[in-house]
Amino acid sequence: MSADVVARYYRLKGDEVVFVSGSDEHGTPIEVEAIKRNVSPKELTDEIHEKTVSLFEKWGLSFDNYTRTENPVHKSFVQDVFLKIFKNGYIFSEETELPYCGNCKRFLPDRFVKGICPYCGYEDARGDQCESCGRLLDPTKLIEPKCSICGLKPVIRKTKHWYFDLPKFSKQLYEHISKNKQFPENARNFSLKLIEEGLKPRSVTRDNKWGIPAPFPGAEGKTIYVWVEAVLGYVSATIEYFKKIGKEDEWKKFWFDKDAKSIYFIGKDNIPFHTIILPALLLATGEDYNLPWNVNSTEFLLLNGQKFSRSRRIGIWIDEAVELFPADYWRYVLIATRPETKDSNFTWRVFIEKVNSDLNDTLGNFIHRTLKFINQFFGGKIPKPENLDADDEEVLEEIKREVDSVASYIEACKLQEALRCVIGLARVGNQYLNRKEPWKLFKTAPQKAANVLYVATQIVKAIAIISAPFIPFTAEKIWKQLNLEGSVHKQLWEEAKKPLKAEHVIGKPEPLFEKIRFNEEELQAMLEKVRERHESKTVSYEDFSRMDLRVGKIVSAERIEGSKNLLKILIDIGEEKPRQAVGGFARQYAPESLVGKYVAVIVNLEPRKIFGVTSEVMVLAAEDGQTIAILQPEKPVKPGSKIK
Repeated sequence: MSADVVARYYRLKGDEVVFVSGSDEHGTPIEVEAIKRNVSPKELTDEIHEKTVSLFEKWGLSFDNYTRTENPVHKSFVQDVFLKIFKNGYIFSEETELPYCGNCKRFLPDRFVKGICPYCGYEDARGDQCESCGRLLDPTKLIEPKCSICGLKPVIRKTKHWYFDLPKFSKQLYEHISKNKQFPENARNFSLKLIEEGLKPRSVTRDNKWGIPAPFPGAEGKTIYVWVEAVLGYVSATIEYFKKIGKEDEWKKFWFDKDAKSIYFIGKDNIPFHTIILPALLLATGEDYNLPWNVNSTEFLLLNGQKFSRSRRIGIWIDEAVELFPADYWRYVLIATRPETKDSNFTWRVFIEKVNSDLNDTLGNFIHRTLKFINQFFGGKIPKPENLDADDEEVLEEIKREVDSVASYIEACKLQEALRCVIGLARVGNQYLNRKEPWKLFKTAPQKAANVLYVATQIVKAIAIISAPFIPFTAEKIWKQLNLEGSVHKQLWEEAKKPLKAEHVIGKPEPLFEKIRFNEEELQAMLEKVRERHESKTVSYEDFSRMDLRVGKIVSAERIEGSKNLLKILIDIGEEKPRQAVGGFARQYAPESLVGKYVAVIVNLEPRKIFGVTSEVMVLAAEDGQTIAILQPEKPVKPGSKIK
């Protein structure tokens, strides 16, 4: 998102921009998942890449080239680079010890092995990193290790691997990082500390079958480690882009011309790969590549104080998000809460406040009022100004100052502050309208009303352009409502300071946003429904046969405190103790009316907490968008009876 904002801005400035990224398709996570699904890694990555591209389009990400690491251009480039580095004497081999599964007949690098974290005791730590404490792990140090595929305990065996002699570039890296004033403090300080502590050789091969074959003599059967391969994708994606448009040598301008600048947008956990690994690899080629000019690294965005984790079901995924609300709502909130200097916390309350207050009440309200008044009082034509007063002139000057402020903050990668200035300009507009009251002036001093709406329209035009990097779909709507030619995304930034001519006929004003009229609990319930739909889309017969469907009898039901829609339900399923479920039925069923009902229940689900209450089973219900009806057997049967 941040990269898209900056890329869009520099295009509006008239700079030549190539915005690239790609699906990181190699490595153990993909191979492990493919084995579990009984498909080839290529089949899995084809599916994921296609979905990712589609979702990025829905989010309005304006990539020039969103590629994939399975692309032949990338694979060839990576092998060529590592062969150069090898020939330059910066790659060596040595024996090491790794877990080996005798049953699967494979070494177990990274996520092929799980166990107990030796640092925090987390019981499901991966061989490369503990998801609980975040520490990087040596797979041989895991307590009670087991193969991720078959679950058996591995043995330790020797294997040969190739290493990049990273310490040889310590001095050059230190100089580059310490002198680079563009780097944010967290990236600079963290990287310099790593170098001062002493860099270590970095493994560049793995015993995976899935990946780019290592090009070194004697390395048959080895693949290149994903984290030293993927970072080279920035270069290969640029090469691929210019090949596609028939300008094969043009990529060199971006990677060797010293007037070109490269900016990277990452989370703080990826700092060393972009400030140390990537520049060291480029230096090791012996060619004069441009090193990273800025590695803009944010802190973590948390969800209700917790780290996002797909395996632990903590998060809101981008496919779910756009089913709930338009992409611009999310783009706005994510930039407005961007964790630039410290971790920030996403909550539904923050989301509601930002959308309702900033987008709807401030930005949307100002633009709709202005354009509506022009239609109402001046027949849809921007009125001609005469004898503007000091207040009018000051607001016109304020437009120019805010446009420059937004530009300055974006160039400094202070996107939160830049977005605040965009909303600030809309706030200036609202205050100006409230102060001048053109709806009253039109009756007593129509020319003064004309002056006010002329000035207000200039704010609308400026907002259309300066909001375009942040909320591109909405910016385009504003541009169309102003009835201006072309696309707002094809304008120049300085156009935001130029006045819209009087007598120009605007389009029909329509509301840009809708207020969110759900509370936090209702939004979470909506998210859960979307998630359930997604999870139910691809269920095989094998998956379905594993579901334990039974008849249950409701023993008790009560409302969950603080929730308007959720009930805590105890259900007899023929066991010694009833099981507990959380159901979103409070609007359709009074708790007491459910007691004694026979219902269909899935009983072999992993327990989950919903609104702070543990749900052990799921009650099946049907929904048509308006009504929810619990599924019940035609005749009462014994609780615990299997549904076939």
